[in-house]
Amino acid sequence: MAVGCVNRAAPFLLLRECSKLKHLLKCVTCGREFEPEPSLYTCPHCGDRFGTLEVLYDYDRAHFDSLSPHSELGIGQFLPLLPLEGLPELPFVVGNTPLIKLEKFERRYGLKAFYLKDDGRNPTASYKDRATYVVIGKAQEWGFKTIFAASTGNAATSLAGLTAAAGLKAVVFVPARIPEGKLAQLLVYGATVLIVDGSYDDAYDLAVEVGFKKGWYCRNTAINPYLLEGKKTGALELALQLNWDVPDVVFVPVGDGTVISGICKGFMELKKIRRIDTIPAVIGVQAEGSDIVKRVFEHYIATGEIVLMDREASTIADSISAGKPRDVVKAVRYVKETGGTFLSVSDEEIGTALVSLARETGVFVEPAAAASYAGFLKMAETGDLKNKRVAVFATGNGLKDVKTAQSFVGKALRVSNDPEEAFRLLDKMETV
Repeated sequence: MAVGCVNRAAPFLLLRECSKLKHLLKCVTCGREFEPEPSLYTCPHCGDRFGTLEVLYDYDRAHFDSLSPHSELGIGQFLPLLPLEGLPELPFVVGNTPLIKLEKFERRYGLKAFYLKDDGRNPTASYKDRATYVVIGKAQEWGFKTIFAASTGNAATSLAGLTAAAGLKAVVFVPARIPEGKLAQLLVYGATVLIVDGSYDDAYDLAVEVGFKKGWYCRNTAINPYLLEGKKTGALELALQLNWDVPDVVFVPVGDGTVISGICKGFMELKKIRRIDTIPAVIGVQAEGSDIVKRVFEHYIATGEIVLMDREASTIADSISAGKPRDVVKAVRYVKETGGTFLSVSDEEIGTALVSLARETGVFVEPAAAASYAGFLKMAETGDLKNKRVAVFATGNGLKDVKTAQSFVGKALRVSNDPEEAFRLLDKMETV
């Protein structure tokens, strides 16, 4: 079958005819393989948690005609490794986010290279747009008009924004603690918003019960196997931006486990198709109050057994607050395969990292994105990163949650409309 047949003269047309690689769905636990169909989300034999499905392609036949870090298609240029028959109809590009090289961090921590992947530059200001792009494509392909999701905020705002652009409807279930900035995005985009009196995990369970009975398409993390295929494009794009010379170590914030699973899968697939020679060690960073995937990983490494360890989550990093992570099986297995590990950071370390990253780089990230940088700082202090090439994924913009950011900085100065008073105040500050 031919691949790479994207019509670059009309990049935003819906589902162009394109003969591409066939894909299958495989259960991560029992290994059963399934033909894709709209109603199939997880393995019917292993259940929702252990029966998550991974997407498999004919890697021996995968190739790309041409790739560019500035492609007018964004992540659509990776179509040969996406489960789509063509590109979704959207009036903007998803992906092509900046990769920032920071030499002062290299000197400070003794690194060969340091890169910050700023995915807060996506259309709705988060990494989740990558996954929603693929979900929009599948919904259009299968004829769905409404897509539902449960989210702490970013996945919901991504769905709301992209469905608005695609002419589809979004119904989102969010916990009561959703940050105001994210709620505002949802309402501005016109989504139907249900604020659930409970946690993210409560919202997730309610969304599944209601959404499936309504016959809507599901964007919930882990339930829909195609979300991970969008999230893996961060790894594909990073490797492309570095001309296939990938870093030694990559840091990723972790909540449900789908983003890190996707990034691991992206690197593993690039090695399968011989675009890269080695796979980076992927380090998952969790908030201490929501470190379930880390605990499962540690037990898995010690015993070879994956045991679910759900508990109530509590952290300022709402985007990675998950007491019942849904993609834990893929996350722990994929991270082990990369030679990576998991670590946790405190809320105080997250807030401090958020502020220091902004003041040193000009990049303002939300708490969840700051977690990956906090994890980097913690590991850098041990000396384990000496002479390594490092990349940190910043997965969301700081304007998503300004209230938390403000709690870690001082207050602005207030002065009357009097130049002399302003001079006195500034002179006083300079002497402190």
